[in-house]
Amino acid sequence: MIDTYRMAVDRAAIFSETDANGTIIYVNDMFCTISGYNKDELMGRNHRVLNSGTHGPVFFEEMWRTISSGSTWKGDICNRAKDGSLYWVHSAIMPMVDPQSGRIERYISIRFDVSEKKELLRDLEWRADHDVLTGLLNRALLAQKAKETCAEQRSSGKSVVVGMIDLDSFKEVNDGYGHAVGDKLLVIVSARIKNALRPTDIVARTGGDEFVLVLKDLQDYSEIGSTVIRIMAAIHAPCIIQGIEFRVSACIGLTVYPKDNRSVDTLLRHADQAMYVAKQKGPMSYHIFDVIHDSKVKSGFKIINRVKEALRLGELSLFYQPKICLNDCSVVGFEALLRWHDPERGLVSPLDFLPQIENDKIICDIGEWAIEQAVAQISEWCATGRNWSISVNIAARHFQEKSFIERLALVLKNAGHVNPGLLDIEIVESVALDNIEYVNKCIVGCQGLGVTFSIDDFGTGYSSLNYLKQLPTQTLKIDQSFVWDMLVDAEDFSITSAIVGLAKAFNKVVVAEGVETQEHFFALRKMGCDLAQGYLMAKPMPAADVVRWEAEYVQSAQYRALRQAHGVAEMALA
Repeated sequence: MIDTYRMAVDRAAIFSETDANGTIIYVNDMFCTISGYNKDELMGRNHRVLNSGTHGPVFFEEMWRTISSGSTWKGDICNRAKDGSLYWVHSAIMPMVDPQSGRIERYISIRFDVSEKKELLRDLEWRADHDVLTGLLNRALLAQKAKETCAEQRSSGKSVVVGMIDLDSFKEVNDGYGHAVGDKLLVIVSARIKNALRPTDIVARTGGDEFVLVLKDLQDYSEIGSTVIRIMAAIHAPCIIQGIEFRVSACIGLTVYPKDNRSVDTLLRHADQAMYVAKQKGPMSYHIFDVIHDSKVKSGFKIINRVKEALRLGELSLFYQPKICLNDCSVVGFEALLRWHDPERGLVSPLDFLPQIENDKIICDIGEWAIEQAVAQISEWCATGRNWSISVNIAARHFQEKSFIERLALVLKNAGHVNPGLLDIEIVESVALDNIEYVNKCIVGCQGLGVTFSIDDFGTGYSSLNYLKQLPTQTLKIDQSFVWDMLVDAEDFSITSAIVGLAKAFNKVVVAEGVETQEHFFALRKMGCDLAQGYLMAKPMPAADVVRWEAEYVQSAQYRALRQAHGVAEMALA
């Protein structure tokens, strides 16, 4: 090559020459700089000294076949430098042919360093298939791997388990300690899940605090169960972040292929549905998708999504049923009862949708909304001189949220000058019995804000003197099932009378639900019951009807009769 040309190339590229046998006869300074070898170490040797092991024999056979035939070969080569590091070069290897003999005299190579470009491409490819935070597979690569695994296992007659993991109350970690702590916790949990699996298993993070498992070669349901328990135990082990100890629990939903013989997308959806069922059971639970009951689960999801939409669109409202003092028949407060105004079905009873949503997070959103509505209504009535209390029923899942007290405090704070003593929180007896120590602590915390507490449906659980003594509630509500038949069923009469007696012994107010006749009213008053609630006085009504109802109630013949029967002096009526 003419020296001026070689000089120009030397300044711009990595350059080398070999003889016809591939022996190096010239290298420039850039070649030495990137390879780490000096010229003396390279002269007389073959380029195989730079072999990185990245390319197989076929790669070099094809290269040699091309250049030995007189053609130019172009491509990217990964070489190994003297210090063992790898680098990539884009190479053009050209044979130099003697024009007279037609024989190849030597080869010249012009190379450019593309290591940075290759690294960037590798990083982009990795990011396309992996979750950047945890390093686990992402949804895109998961789908591909899951399809491959299902096809492989199906051909061998074996099963594949697809699982969905959801961490319990992870949002509270982010809200309480910040996303930086939450991210560190996710990294730790991800590593624990991966370490709890076998090398052949797959775990991916599909977003937020959700992970997907693809497990193969599990023999039966007992082996599935032991694997899941091992994973949950690994997740639940304590971990310390910034000096704070966290213990995370999780719920896992699973489905088994090919028993559940569907596409990967459908398997993931079924695992998600199974996880929803697991969350209904409580923390550290798992559930395997039941193909037979698939339609029932789908129906539950449909109702949940529809109720979420109803809350967003303002289709939910509170109706109010009055509580009447049995001594003087005055209106002392109301119970707030949920109603759904469906544009297609009209007014929907809570019995038609509450059971299906009571274990989903939407019940917490509805409960908080109901408290906000009740507090606003208390404020509105107080502005007109009506200091009526309002009772709001709170579902078990909502009451057991760790942030319940803080959220309640925020609602009261945002309401401004509202007497918190007019807000009464109702929980059913079974909720209190599930974890009496926690419930007791939560009740005391809420009472510290000024609100009162009632135990609803009293008598339907396992009531005991010790239980009554431990719970610092102000009110007991006798379940209406006892009140309805108390005049014809001696056992129900005795239960009702005993509950009234217990309430009095523990200095609690007692409310009877389901009062439908004057005979019930008088019998309960004679027992010493404090308050009555039922169709005798009024059915639940919209807030807009309450003031008009009150005016009609105190003017009614029934009101006079109830008062006179107890010897209450007649009030001057306008």
